[in-house]
Amino acid sequence: MHKVLVLLAQGCEEIEAVTVIDILRRAGIEVTSAGLDDLPVLASRGVMLLPDTSLDLAQHQSFDMIVLPGGQPGTDNLKADKRLIALLRQMAQQGKYVAAICAAPSVLAAAGLLDGRKATCYPTCLDGYPKVDLQTAAVVEDGKLITSRSPGTAMDFALTLVERLAGKTKRQEVEAALVR
Repeated sequence: MHKVLVLLAQGCEEIEAVTVIDILRRAGIEVTSAGLDDLPVLASRGVMLLPDTSLDLAQHQSFDMIVLPGGQPGTDNLKADKRLIALLRQMAQQGKYVAAICAAPSVLAAAGLLDGRKATCYPTCLDGYPKVDLQTAAVVEDGKLITSRSPGTAMDFALTLVERLAGKTKRQEVEAALVR
């Protein structure tokens, strides 16, 4: 069974976090949500999220994919966490999937993972990173790097993640059950 780590920072975008967790679990993928600390996460629109664990505990486990929801100040909180930056680099070096949506691709850029790579993000979030080949598509894949544009693209993003981990048939099965 594939294992995915979803990071939940204070001020994250709840649509992106919950949609990704929900859709991956519908596909039978094991998802662990981790906070940057042991506290409940107050998301950007006031929804309280309870992570499964903390980054301190999760960073010592093995995952096939890491996913970063965006939102503010969630993205800034992710970007400021040195443990997360190290984990992102490690997973990329190991050839594992690294995914981010909305403002969170800027965390990947700050970690040096987007230099010379195609990516998308919420408008202006990668403006300070001229080495990124910025695209405007809803979901952009460059090898095992997957980025998405905004809260409005969260379902497309999550379904793409399902397809990469569990195959096109599983994606179609999950999507059909959603009556999309």
